[in-house]
Amino acid sequence: MNISIVIPLLNEEESLNELYRWIASVMQSNGFLYELIFIDDGSIDDSWKIIEKLSENNQNVKGIRFQKNYGKSQALHAGFAMAKGEVIITMDADLQDNPEEIPELYKMITEEGFDLVSGWKKKRYDSVLSKNMPSKLFNYAARKTSGVKLHDFNCGLKAYKNEVVKSIEVTGEMHRYIPVLAKNAGFSKISEKTVLHQARKYGTTKFGAERFIRGFLDLITIWFLSRFGKRPMHLFGAWGAVMLFIGFCFALFLGIDKLFINPSARLITDRPEFFIALTAMILGSQLFLAGFLGELILRSKKDSQNYIIKERI
Repeated sequence: MNISIVIPLLNEEESLNELYRWIASVMQSNGFLYELIFIDDGSIDDSWKIIEKLSENNQNVKGIRFQKNYGKSQALHAGFAMAKGEVIITMDADLQDNPEEIPELYKMITEEGFDLVSGWKKKRYDSVLSKNMPSKLFNYAARKTSGVKLHDFNCGLKAYKNEVVKSIEVTGEMHRYIPVLAKNAGFSKISEKTVLHQARKYGTTKFGAERFIRGFLDLITIWFLSRFGKRPMHLFGAWGAVMLFIGFCFALFLGIDKLFINPSARLITDRPEFFIALTAMILGSQLFLAGFLGELILRSKKDSQNYIIKERI
């Protein structure tokens, strides 16, 4: 199979039929063997009924229905697990991503040897203040923090080698940082392609301004996990050693001063250096304990699926 197209959605009944016809036309005109996987992330409209009907009419259409709304990352995780194509394409269901871009994305993966190609919506039709400006700030911070040189981390239109999506775990709200997860997994051939962004035709956006706040928090999380996720003692142990060293130096100074330099001086417990030494040693011990606990949790962690699938097609 050439292509698996993974589409997470929430309450997109108005756009599904048009999106399906558009994708099917592109696939047929290019002679691709494909599967189209819709992941219904807890829709309360008729989205799932439409997916069922599409599947009845075309065996290439498959569906996963969540018990409730779990989020885009969980939807992509389920879709990646189901996908069998040589190249995996992800796109949104709101018709703002153009299926005509798929053949070129496929070619960049199969012929140019990229592991991952991310879309770049260079010209956007969203609100400047509520989306464009915050998105540019967010993408700048993501580039500087992760080292992945992409202009648009939020673009839903991306292409992956099959082994990339099978090697990463998309949880929480980490769907924005799949390129970073791929890089951390050893897939370094990451590129981007300028893609056409279309104005929303039906409905309203499912993402508010709070997604940027969550995005920045997730960015800090993924920075920590990429550097210390497999070795938490390297961070906590290093800072613990620094604090213990500081505490030991102050305690040594107090001891030498009291025993040999100023025996008649005020009590050690009346001096501020004593509390600095005590605080530093306590903090150092706590940081070491945090590192040990992190290592124990890491070694005892079991893989778990944090969503419930209600139906499959």
